[in-house]
Amino acid sequence: QVQLVESGGGLVQTGGSLRLSCTASGDVDSGAIMRYWRQFPDKQREMVARNTKGGLTNYAESVKGRFTFSRDNAKMTVTLEMNDLKVEDTGIYYCNYLSKGSSYWGPGTQVTVSS
Repeated sequence: QVQLVESGGGLVQTGGSLRLSCTASGDVDSGAIMRYWRQFPDKQREMVARNTKGGLTNYAESVKGRFTFSRDNAKMTVTLEMNDLKVEDTGIYYCNYLSKGSSYWGPGTQVTVSS
C-alpha cells in the first residue's frame, strides 16, 4: 500500500502563485510515475503534469510555461509550482502515483483562482 499526503492549494487572485506538494509513503517504488491531475468545476478532468524517475516531465498544453513539476526521489515528494494562475485553473488537484500496475490517489486539494 502507498499513502499520499498532499499539501498546498488555497485561494489566490489571477496572476498569483501557489505550490502543491505530495509525499508518498509506505511500499513506495522510486521508479514510480507520479502525476498531478485536476478536476474542473464541471467535473472534467485533465492531467496537469507527470514525472518519471528518469526526469522526464510532461505538461498539459494549458499549463506549459506557467507550471513546474519537480521531484525529490529521496523524499518521494513531488511539487507543482503554479505561476501566473488563471481563473480557469480553478479545480481540485489530485496527486497520483503509478507503479507495478497499481494506482494510488491523494485526497485532493482545492485551488481557487479569483478574478
